[in-house]
Amino acid sequence: MLRNTLTALAIAAALIACGKPDGASQAGGPEAAAKDGKDAKKQARLLIAPEDLLTVQSNSLASGPVITGSIQPERKADLRAEVGAVVLQVLKENGEVVRKGDLLVRLDETSIRDSVTSAEEAVRSARQVLDQAERMLERNKTLRTSGMTSMQALEDAEVRRNSAQSEVVAAKARLAQARQQLERTSVRAPFDGIVSERKVSSGDTAQVGKELIKVIDPSSMRFEGLVSADKIGVVKVGQNVLFRVNGYPGQNFQGRIKRVDPAANPVTRQVEVLVEFADKLQPRVAGLYAEGRVEAETSNALMIPASAMVQAGDSNYVWKIKDNKLAKTNLALGARDERTGMWQVTAGLAAGDLLLRTPGSTVHDGQSVQLTTPKNVASAAQPAAASKGN
Repeated sequence: MLRNTLTALAIAAALIACGKPDGASQAGGPEAAAKDGKDAKKQARLLIAPEDLLTVQSNSLASGPVITGSIQPERKADLRAEVGAVVLQVLKENGEVVRKGDLLVRLDETSIRDSVTSAEEAVRSARQVLDQAERMLERNKTLRTSGMTSMQALEDAEVRRNSAQSEVVAAKARLAQARQQLERTSVRAPFDGIVSERKVSSGDTAQVGKELIKVIDPSSMRFEGLVSADKIGVVKVGQNVLFRVNGYPGQNFQGRIKRVDPAANPVTRQVEVLVEFADKLQPRVAGLYAEGRVEAETSNALMIPASAMVQAGDSNYVWKIKDNKLAKTNLALGARDERTGMWQVTAGLAAGDLLLRTPGSTVHDGQSVQLTTPKNVASAAQPAAASKGN
């Protein structure tokens, strides 16, 4: 009986020990443990270096109307056939560099060369007729002096001489025209540049006016943009333009307005503006889309980089340091400066505020911060303190 009683007491003690909470649970269960972890996170200080801070300050903000368009060469030639002939040879391909006078396309000159030969023979014949008419005129003058011919015969000889002279001039003109047509069977580069588009191949029949080949000068690129007509009043020749070009990501180009079209497009109500590149940095490919902004006005504004902002849906905020703690501060943004990529802050910050330059995802509102001393400054301060103690 006593043995059974002891066994029952041992089993009851074991059950009580299994149901007893551990040390963490003794302090108040899982909820209390989570609360303690959260309190520890709040109390953890964020160590930051001076280079991790950003001081809000006023900078110049360039504003003006948006300009869109494409990059086009100022010097370009659309070479077309000036004579009707078969294409014998195309000597240049797209992208090849050409020099002024280089042969690009050769047309069949057989029929035109025959015309040149015929015109040369016509000139020789006209000169022979002229020589004979001049001899007859001189003979009639001599006979008229001696009274052996009439005045009418002398006048007729002079008319025939004048007619022969006119025929020689006409024959020479036809010969010059035929030779010019012969030269046009050889299509040559009008300036130094690059072949941008080849339109024909050997064996094609080129009628007069048919496109053969295009040549552009890549060193004469310019931005041919369009500005809305309701913004054109602030656009003037000589203003700076900052723009980006598709195909050159992350690269800004500087330009200057060279000419403003005096008439707006009747359909789109936009005005064409020609922008020349302000430096040697320019794309070498024509037809690329470009977009930028005319720097019509410059004003002072609070500016911060995009790296200091955190975007949450439609709102933006920064982490401001105030009383050695982080404070989440919502922003109202204005325009973006295309020159620097910085944003204008219209509300939420003041000049002199300290911000985290590149905030991470682990920071939280109210977190304490501590500014660390750079290693080189600390190492320089230690020997000075040691020497002072000695």
